[in-house]
Amino acid sequence: MAKKSHHVVPDPKGGWNVKKGGSKKASKHFDNKKDAVSWGREVSKNQDSEFVIHKKDGTIQQKDSHGNDPIPPRDKDTHK
Repeated sequence: MAKKSHHVVPDPKGGWNVKKGGSKKASKHFDNKKDAVSWGREVSKNQDSEFVIHKKDGTIQQKDSHGNDPIPPRDKDTHK
């Protein structure tokens, strides 16, 4: 089963959209990226999904996992 995801993507008509992964329709539209990221991150946390932030050109800027990550990052401080 594919992991759930939410994406912050540029809207071709201006502004930013938050979309559920695989959806063509935006869940919500924002005039600026900061507000879209803030709202999208909360939705992603509530639904335990992968959160993907895109750049203006559509490429991926950042990914955050808010669910049960099968390969969690290692804390560098634990190897002292």
